[in-house]
Amino acid sequence: MRVAAVDGKDAFAAFGLPGPPGSTAFWAAAGAPAAVPDGAGGWVTLFLWRGPGPVTAEFESWSDPVPLERWEDSDCWYAAVRMPARLRVTYRFVTPDASYADPLNPAGAGGERSVAATPDAPQQPHWPVVAADAVLPLPRTRIRWASERLGGRRTVRVHPAGGGGPLVLLLDGDDWLYLHPAVTAFDSAVAAGGLPPVTLVFLPVRDRAAEFGCRPELWQAVRDELLPLVAESGVPAEVARLVVAGQSLGGLSALYAAAEFPELVSRVACQSGSFWWTADASRRADPLAGPAGGAIAERLRRGADLSGLRVAFDVGEHERRMLPHCAVVEELAERAGATVRVSRSPSGHDRAGWRHALLRDVGWALGG
Repeated sequence: MRVAAVDGKDAFAAFGLPGPPGSTAFWAAAGAPAAVPDGAGGWVTLFLWRGPGPVTAEFESWSDPVPLERWEDSDCWYAAVRMPARLRVTYRFVTPDASYADPLNPAGAGGERSVAATPDAPQQPHWPVVAADAVLPLPRTRIRWASERLGGRRTVRVHPAGGGGPLVLLLDGDDWLYLHPAVTAFDSAVAAGGLPPVTLVFLPVRDRAAEFGCRPELWQAVRDELLPLVAESGVPAEVARLVVAGQSLGGLSALYAAAEFPELVSRVACQSGSFWWTADASRRADPLAGPAGGAIAERLRRGADLSGLRVAFDVGEHERRMLPHCAVVEELAERAGATVRVSRSPSGHDRAGWRHALLRDVGWALGG
């Protein structure tokens, strides 16, 4: 059970909150979720909601939903949630009528979500704190892509960080445009010397399961349709030097592309790749219960020359069921000749926890 007891109104003082819960002094002091040590190496973090209920805190992948309790007859709803050491997590509050970001927390991730971190979670240099309702800067260059191979139309944004350079293809591009400020973060990292100038290409996805499964159509379309459009866009870009950055199913797709299209993809930054994936995984009651490493591991065991590949693997240290799948693929990729970097981030399966690895691993992939 992730919920800790709060015994008596004075217990809130441990979280820096004076006065009776729901009082003027209490709400004046309330802010982002506060954490205190739990005595066992982890933390107890206090989440607060002011207003009518009932209300539940929902966490991105890390925990089951946690109902908040109301303090007596006040407008204060609360939950003291046990968290492990080193955790950064996205969450939202859900009431009977809607979902909300935490109005007390300045760190947002889109209009309905906020980000909480335990005090020992490492900092994420270059990623600014942005409010949930903030309008993030968008690249001025837009490519209207009507794909014959994929069908439909989509808008691809292109941004030359530091004046432009090697291409960085960001899968799930809309998440990095509208939920997490990748434009600002890459600009900052380049200005600080942590990255060379790069040209970011934000690839939106229409159907993740269809496009990011182990199918060739996406990468044929990128090669034959999208990259020529980028080259013609007028944005400075080294189209021949490409890093593919993907998370979850996007990470699966990136490594698939490296195995099947090595002339196109030779540098990959992969966070929490969905290496449990097989063609029939969606028909299983538990998709992660299949063979370790899934279809990608099977493909690498059949034989693949990855000697031209630089691939950085990262997975959340709290993703217990993902770790075995990722570990198998990491080992097989290295056996196949790839230059491999392996790390673990202080998160669950959560884009808020992948952000630092994204910048770091794109830089590493370009280093060879």
